[in-house]
Amino acid sequence: MLVLRSVLLFALAAVAEIGGAWLVWQGVREHRGWLWIGGGVIALGLYGFVATLQPDAHFGRILAAYGGVFVAGSLVWGALVDGYRPDRWDVTGALVCLLGVGLIMYAPR
Repeated sequence: MLVLRSVLLFALAAVAEIGGAWLVWQGVREHRGWLWIGGGVIALGLYGFVATLQPDAHFGRILAAYGGVFVAGSLVWGALVDGYRPDRWDVTGALVCLLGVGLIMYAPR
């Protein structure tokens, strides 16, 4: 049950961080304005809060593992929201990162 909770928190954190960064990007690069930027800043703050809810108490471990989630999630976001099509190397790299997440977070200790 703790692993499921952790995975769900990583997914929620990814939506908050990647979505927040995307909103800032849209506000600045696509000239959508301060409302988009402000929404992005709020979402990025929510990401920071969600990360604290992980069952593991080690900040470094959580942040390191989340890096792999961020890599894979960013490619998924790009495909779903921006029409980016990851190539086989993007997908392979993301899978390697997710393997790293599994090792960092869920390997027996």
